Amino acid sequence: MTSRTSLHPFWIIAGVLLVASTLRGTFTGAGPLLGDIGQAFGLGASQAGFLITLPLLAFFVVSPFAARLARAAGLERAIFLALIAMIGGVAIRSAGPLWALYLGSTALGAGIAIGNTLLPSLLKRDFPDQITKLTTLYAVTMGVASAGASAVMVPLAQAFDWRWALAALIVLPLTAALVWAPQLRRRSTPGAEATTGLSGVSVWRSGLAWQVTLFFGVNSFVYYAVAAWLPSILTSAGMSPEVAGGLHGVMQLATAAPGLVLVPLVRRMKDQRALATGFALLGLMSLAGLYAAPGLAMIWVALFGFAIGGAFILALAFIGLRSRSAEQTAQLSGMTQSVGYLMSACGPIAIGALHDAVDAWAPALAVCGALCILLVVLGLGAGRDRQVA
Repeated sequence: MTSRTSLHPFWIIAGVLLVASTLRGTFTGAGPLLGDIGQAFGLGASQAGFLITLPLLAFFVVSPFAARLARAAGLERAIFLALIAMIGGVAIRSAGPLWALYLGSTALGAGIAIGNTLLPSLLKRDFPDQITKLTTLYAVTMGVASAGASAVMVPLAQAFDWRWALAALIVLPLTAALVWAPQLRRRSTPGAEATTGLSGVSVWRSGLAWQVTLFFGVNSFVYYAVAAWLPSILTSAGMSPEVAGGLHGVMQLATAAPGLVLVPLVRRMKDQRALATGFALLGLMSLAGLYAAPGLAMIWVALFGFAIGGAFILALAFIGLRSRSAEQTAQLSGMTQSVGYLMSACGPIAIGALHDAVDAWAPALAVCGALCILLVVLGLGAGRDRQVA
């Protein structure tokens, strides 16, 4: 590994957490505004949902190339370039025309894809003995930041308009870029051992890698499908847009809550199969409750966020726990997030199209519930105490 300018670990962790704050809220924050955006441009539900899907498609396209970018430019500079892409994406998305909305969403997704893929590799390299702890911490930060973004979107849109509300999200990547800038002096690149990995076998040929990938993908499909349409589901049940937006924020905040219990639990367990199964079943319970008793939406929304957020944190931890080196972590992260986000990209569009076809949200909730059952099966494989060969 090339020499690196010394930087205090606290500063590195602060930078990691601020980068993490940009990785979800910058695009899920658009969820509470999909109705306004759809009305402004005359879009149907599936077309409006494409604004959430576009960044996910960018994750699929860009993620496999993130490890190569890190080798060429260094981890720190690659992550900084990701932040610049996010800043540009938020600015373009808020410019006004429909084409800018779509173009900006794509650029934003490209930046998020690089950050999503490379942060686990950076943690594996710099903090190999604290992977679960720090992965949980940055996942919690993602949840809190996205909760705040969701909570302020409707009030900002009412005070100004939806374009200014979306533009306000530029604060997240801009702040992260300023704090991350001192790390550009490090420009670390993998050495020969890390580049070749331990076995030289591609992670794409590993059954365990596919189990981790599909666990991540199915969980992400359910999360982004619900995150995109939860405000619409709630308003169809009679709630005001303000209340629905607030509950959307509650769901996002609840995704951070599992971080309070995961670290000590993971340390005590030889594998994580029981945790994966438990989170999946809680997700199923919350979706059933949202359908059967929408008057208790506060409970079901919080439970859903806790369950799917816990599974998401676990999926991120699997990337580091199931790999043997920093480079293999980057490869597994690229595979997981590329395939996983291709699956999840179908969520907002598929669920929106299903609603348009039947003019009801119940079938959409049923589909997501069935996927939670599949998540149980995948968790039993991905949660085993093994590493990719």
